[in-house]
Amino acid sequence: MRQDWPFTRDLLLIGGGHTHAIVLKRWGMTPLPGTRVTVINPEPTAPYSGMLPGHLAGHYSRDALDIDLVRLARFAGARLLIDRATGLDPIARAVTLASGRRIDFDTASIDIGITSEMPQLPGFAQYAVPAKPLGRFASAWRAYLDQTGPAQVAVIGGGVAGAEIAMAFAHAMRARGRPAQVHIVESGRVLAALPERAAQRLRSALETQRVTLHEHTNVTEVTAEGLHTDKGAIPARFVCGATGARPQDWLQNSDLALHEGFVEVGPTLETSTPGIFAVGDCAHMVSTPRPKAGVYAVRQAPVLYDNLRASLAGRSPRRRYVPQSNYLKLISLGEKAALGDRFGWSFSGGWVWRCKDRIDQTFMKKFSDLPAMERPAAPKEHAEGLDDLLRGKPLCGGCGAKVGQPALIAALQAGSGDAMPGDDAAVVSIDGAQLVLSTDHLRESLLDPIAMTEIAAHHALGDIWAMGGRPKAATANLVIRQASGRIATRILREIMEAGRAVMEDAGAEIVGGHSSQGAETTIGFTVLGRCDRAPITLKGARPGDRLILTKPIGSGLIMAAEMMGQAQGAWVAQALRLMTVSQRRASEILSGAHAMTDVTGFGLLGHLHNICMNSGSGAELWLDAVPVMTGAHALAESGLRASLHGENRLVMPELPQDARHDLLFDPQTAGGLLAAVPPGDTLQRLIDAGYPAAEIGEVTGQPGYLRVV
Repeated sequence: MRQDWPFTRDLLLIGGGHTHAIVLKRWGMTPLPGTRVTVINPEPTAPYSGMLPGHLAGHYSRDALDIDLVRLARFAGARLLIDRATGLDPIARAVTLASGRRIDFDTASIDIGITSEMPQLPGFAQYAVPAKPLGRFASAWRAYLDQTGPAQVAVIGGGVAGAEIAMAFAHAMRARGRPAQVHIVESGRVLAALPERAAQRLRSALETQRVTLHEHTNVTEVTAEGLHTDKGAIPARFVCGATGARPQDWLQNSDLALHEGFVEVGPTLETSTPGIFAVGDCAHMVSTPRPKAGVYAVRQAPVLYDNLRASLAGRSPRRRYVPQSNYLKLISLGEKAALGDRFGWSFSGGWVWRCKDRIDQTFMKKFSDLPAMERPAAPKEHAEGLDDLLRGKPLCGGCGAKVGQPALIAALQAGSGDAMPGDDAAVVSIDGAQLVLSTDHLRESLLDPIAMTEIAAHHALGDIWAMGGRPKAATANLVIRQASGRIATRILREIMEAGRAVMEDAGAEIVGGHSSQGAETTIGFTVLGRCDRAPITLKGARPGDRLILTKPIGSGLIMAAEMMGQAQGAWVAQALRLMTVSQRRASEILSGAHAMTDVTGFGLLGHLHNICMNSGSGAELWLDAVPVMTGAHALAESGLRASLHGENRLVMPELPQDARHDLLFDPQTAGGLLAAVPPGDTLQRLIDAGYPAAEIGEVTGQPGYLRVV
């Protein structure tokens, strides 16, 4: 069971490389109390280089290749920023990101790998793809592989990586029944760095795979038709750069000591600035230089883990990394065969592939088999009903944590006799101006306060957009987890910068607010808007109106799964993008709606029910037309439900209890607008504006009658 301690130090892991992935796994097992951990990576996953040739050849799926950093970060109690570092100031101890954000730290580690880009080669950036970073390369190859017709492929670089890639290309094409011409172009001799016996075996494998070698050949330009070389043209429709290893450009301005662009590190893996470490291919071990190979990165992880903890605890890092002088090289041969080499002894065959596959699968299993964190057990003597709550699923964050509709209706009845929740925002008239006022807040669902702020801001603005209003001012209502003054200042700065950016884009200004510290983070906004025409309310839907939804549903289920470590990183990343899509333009396009609301905690059917009850109408919902976020249906099929789902279902308990119907009751956070509009071109205008909108039903004349077809 993990204890939430106050934060006193910030640990920043820049990059999701192999070393950092292992550190995160170990951190999840034994965290250092008081540490807030942040991981920065451009994607929600990190490809494992050892399985890349097998993936290119078609032996592994893309999912098998990827380390899911979203799940791993949640297990480690870390926040993951899907972003890219662009600068580092070791004096200010801050990193700047491609998004423009600034992230402060006390201790940091860099594991960003290398690139095979060739910026000096004309046409490379436009017509070729570097083998590293791996993610973009793997995606580009799969897209090319899915095409039809003859294949012409060229690999620039004749080292071990180039040979593996070329053989994988040839095998994959042949398996698809596509005649392939695969070329390796090398300025010197192919496989010159290998011992002669291993090089000969590998050359023989290249010949078996019908790969054409162009040795002592210099590429002068890459074009849409292929390569221009000093020995003539080589036709190619897919060109890969696999030569050499270049460091990331932004390191040049980091003020860290560099060796040919790579970060210099000592035996403790610390850079020239105390408290900043570097590992993997982006690092250069000054006292024990080694070639770029994943085996070193893997073995650096225990040393880095111990030294990070020492630095964060105020001690000097003491553990030293001593790289092995030789290691077993296992090289894929395209088909399910591999070449092994160590101490000058080489061997090959299917059994070597099986050995390599077992090693790779064992490594990846470390990141897929994550032990579940225990929930606290009830004490021996406790109040009746406590066991039932603790045995249930954890309370969701976001709108999944809100009070259910039946309890809300009961509270409203007790106060005013009104049986239905009112409109999205209160309408206030001041000196002839019609204002709309709303407040909303979200319980912590993500560990990243920046992402939570963006979602909370869009969520609060949804009430104003749903009324057809224009936001003008907002106040922030914040509770942050207990932290030292320095960490609290950083968290508040991150929250306010993110909140201001969203509100300013909406046309509003944050004019004040309130903050306090508590057991967990809660972020909310009170928003004041102006209506230049009559506000759009829940009343007014007319028979024949079309029902339009501007966002897919499923965010409640996906975020509940993320909190439990059961959601794929790609699903979470897409859900976060959709939750932070502004509804400003959608509200303008839907200004002629007869009734409108935003879909939040009550789920799609709950909010549609509110429109029908307030409008005195009925509705027919077309189940197959309702857009669903990627991954939500799979999670629903697994039996997972958000914590508010059961109460939401009371609106239509008679519906079948299956995945598709249950998603209609999923509590949404920062959901889309649901509008009843007259027939016309509204849907097309929304689509033209870039919204993933859909027409999902129509309003009928039977008051209170809801039908799902």
